[in-house]
Amino acid sequence: MIRLCLVDDHELLLKGLAMLVDAQPDFHVVQTCSSGKETIDFLANHPAIDLLLLDVNLPDIEPDALLAKIREVQPALPIIYLTILRGLRVFHRLEKFSFQGYLLKDTSYDELFEAIRVVSTGGTYYSKRIDLDFARDQSIHESNYVNRQADVVLSKREKEILNLICQEYSSAQIAEKLFISVSTVDTHRQNIMIKLGVSNTVGLVKYAINYKLIESYVNGQ
Repeated sequence: MIRLCLVDDHELLLKGLAMLVDAQPDFHVVQTCSSGKETIDFLANHPAIDLLLLDVNLPDIEPDALLAKIREVQPALPIIYLTILRGLRVFHRLEKFSFQGYLLKDTSYDELFEAIRVVSTGGTYYSKRIDLDFARDQSIHESNYVNRQADVVLSKREKEILNLICQEYSSAQIAEKLFISVSTVDTHRQNIMIKLGVSNTVGLVKYAINYKLIESYVNGQ
């Protein structure tokens, strides 16, 4: 029996995922956590966990600090990082904290279950759908062109919000960070999707990553 702790700040996703995982005959969800503090407190007092399935972007603690604290209380605990982000930049940012798995949130249940079984037996599992080379599918010329076009159509505020969306901030968290209302954030989000020609937040994040918009906005360009 593989004993798991699941961590995500989205309650519906967390509860649904826990039910699906716990329904597997060889899995047992011991605990679900929705904050960094809850996660660290649980792991500090319950060492008999076989695997941590973790969304590292939580509202109460920065990712690096969260992972550092997890490694303080459970240095050898296998971790699968579940995220909407892909690429070398994110991968290398977390690599120093010795995680064993890396999956996208829109992965199939079969792949998730396979990853859990592989990692729990000492292996590593990185989703086959994670693109670790941004330039693989797009020429440099095309990428630079789209980047310039996005710079033209997006306002400074829209670029700020796009960057935060791609860091997995919720509308409420973005509103608090930028001192604006949630409805204003949602309006900006909708306008950004219209300007970039995408239909949902997943498409928005994929667009930003594929054309390296996140990197330039983080650097203030």
